[in-house]
Formats: sequence, C-alpha cells, structure tokens
Amino acid sequence: MSENVQNKRGLIVKGLTALALVLLVVIYFVPVWWVSLTAPNYPAESFPDGVRINFHMNGVFNGCTLQKKTEIEELEALDCVHEMDAINHFVGMYPIASGGVLEKAFSPFLLSMLGVMLIGFMIFNPRLRVIVMSVGFLAICAWMYMTFLSPGGLRYQNSGYLSAMVTVLGLGHEEEGEELSPIIAKLRESLDAGTGISTRKDVMDTVNKSGQAGLSEALTKLHKGTVEGKVKTLKQILAEAKESELSGKALSIQVLKGAFEADQEHKPIAKREQWNGSNWQLLFWHYGKNLGRWFNNPPEIAKLVKIQSLAGKVLLFGLPLVMVVMVFAGRNNGLLHWLLVVVPLALPVIFIVEYASWLWWYGHSMNEMGAFSLKPFMPTVFGVGKVAQFATHSYPSIGFGLISLMSLLLALAALIRRKMLREAASQSA
Repeated sequence: MSENVQNKRGLIVKGLTALALVLLVVIYFVPVWWVSLTAPNYPAESFPDGVRINFHMNGVFNGCTLQKKTEIEELEALDCVHEMDAINHFVGMYPIASGGVLEKAFSPFLLSMLGVMLIGFMIFNPRLRVIVMSVGFLAICAWMYMTFLSPGGLRYQNSGYLSAMVTVLGLGHEEEGEELSPIIAKLRESLDAGTGISTRKDVMDTVNKSGQAGLSEALTKLHKGTVEGKVKTLKQILAEAKESELSGKALSIQVLKGAFEADQEHKPIAKREQWNGSNWQLLFWHYGKNLGRWFNNPPEIAKLVKIQSLAGKVLLFGLPLVMVVMVFAGRNNGLLHWLLVVVPLALPVIFIVEYASWLWWYGHSMNEMGAFSLKPFMPTVFGVGKVAQFATHSYPSIGFGLISLMSLLLALAALIRRKMLREAASQSA
C-alpha cells in the first residue's frame, strides 16, 4: 500500500514538473512585463496605450497597436520602442536596448539550462539523472558556442531576438530629415505652448539641440558615415531587405549585416571589421551603437562596452561550470539535488531583481549630453510614477503570471517529493 502511495506521489511530482516545463517554454514567447508613458496632452483616442513597450525574455518589443478608427488613419502601428527612446534621450537616458544585453542574448541557453534541470528533477534515479543532464548540458554548450563564436552563428539564435535587434536600430526616417514622429511633435507643441516642462526659448533650444536635427545627426553618423552617397542609409537597407525574397530570421540577419557593414565604412580602414555573422560580434557592436545613438561620447561608451564584454566572457565560460555543478548536485538525492528545482522555482524573484536593477541603472547612468538635467532617480518598478510631464506605468504581463504559476507548480512538486524522500528514509531506518 505504501509503495502504491509513493508511486502515485511520484507521478504527481513528475506531472507537476512537466506542466512547469511546458510553461517555461511558453514564457519565452510571451511578454513578461510592460511599461507605458502617458501624458494629459496625448489623447487616449490617438494614443490608447500611451507609449507602450513589452519586455520579453529575448528583447523589447513594440506594445502599441494599430489604430483603425474612422477619424484616425494609420498604415502601421506606432514604433513605440523608438518613441520611448526618443523621449528618454531628452533627459539623458540611454536607449532601452542598452539594458540587459547579455541576458537577452543568452536567454535561450539560460532557459534551456533550467529546462534540463527540471527534467533532472523529474528523474528519481540518480544515475540516469546524471546521464540525461550531462547529455542535455553538452547539447546546450555546443549550441551556445556555435551561436556566439562560429561564423554565421546568428542562424542558431532565435528569430525574436534578431527581430528585436533590428527594431531598435530604428526606421531610418530621421536620416533624411523627415518630419518628427507624432509623440515628439506633440512634445514640441506642448512645450512651445508653455504647458510642458520648460519655456518657449528652452523649447527651441531643446528641439535644435536634441530634436530632429539631433536625431538626424546621430543616425547619419551611425549609418551613413562621413562620405555622402557612398554608404547605404538604414532606410535604404530596410527597403532593399523588404523587397528581397527573404523573411523571418534570414531577413533580420540581412538587415543587421547591412547596418554593420555601413557602419564600418566610416571607420579608418585599419579599424574596420569584416562581418562574420557571429552573435558575439553583433552583440557588442550593436550595444556600442545603441549607447551612442543619441550621445556622441566615445570614451564613456567604450568603457561600458568593455564592461559588458568582460561580463559576457564570464557568462560564456561560466555557464558550463554552473552546469557541471548541477550535474554534481544531481548525482544523488541529497541536499544539493534540491538546486535542480529551487533555482527554476525562484525565477519570479530573479526576474524582478534583474528588472529593478536595470531600471536603477537607467535612472543613475544618465548622460550629461541630455537636453534637460534630472537628478538620479529610481524609475517605477511596479505601479504608476511621474517623470517630468509623463506618467510612467509599469505592470506585469501574461508572461509573469505564467512564471508565477510555474513557480507554484514547482513548489508543490518539491513539497511532495520532500515528503516522499522523508517517508522512504524512515522506512529504511
């Protein structure tokens, strides 16, 4: 009878863990958190979501929806990732894409590692557990090193990550001096009318310093270089990619390759790099260009890139060591084997700490080249906050709910498994 009870409990543990494993997969493809900027002079009819972005495990994506009302005619949804970057740069904040660069790039491998740990927790036989985990971790390491270090490794990266990398490059409108976006135009109008955060004189100085002229100059330096007519603009690169027969991941890689090569053209020949298509090359080139998108401060940017590069090396070569530790922990059913379930169970807390840490960095690492000066501050992690004339909204999305549900399932599985082991120990005593 006792054996039957133990078997039933074992099936429950495996079932709960399997459900958690399915949720772990789903979590990767849905938004985990969202942030929106709103202001009284941005009517809900035109901007129902404000300037909204969605945080996924693999990138930051547009949260604005296409307006299909009779009084509003839009051909495509507002690019709110770009809009939020444009608004934030007025106070010296770095672009959204400059946060969590390593976490986003390594996310498929980190979550896969958690998945293998959960599979290991489902296997009660320590010997079989070690074999399965070893094979799984070796596969992840091979996939990771091929993605980051091999030529053309980007083809092994997930399409969502690459799409997000393309999105944060912008659309190229500012390169040719086209009109301001609706959000920035409204900011200018509100300031010009004296209802914003400064006077009319300050408004004109701000727009001249950091408005369309600033956007145009920054992106021109990024994509066109110093020789007119010889280097493709981002707008041209995007147009050519759109007209090609490529789609999905291949299309994103083509755009990133074109932007990279265009950027190399305005560097001294001795400092130019050849595109090799590895995630490592793209990662730090893209990071540096995003930091310098609005602020031309090479020494500070180079320092930040160097720090992230060092952290990337630690992560690239440290993850396999963590996997070895997990295999060692799973060699028996002792105290260490609980790491296999405790670490995935703690994912909601890990996400909140990570998210809050990057928000702190944004609020305490503002560039002095911003048009307006703000004292260092902590952006709102949860709820509604206030920055200048904007209200900031920060709330969990469906992905965080799934993470919390996964954590609950794993907690139940761990409690049942703990009871199983205790009863087994008492019977054998």
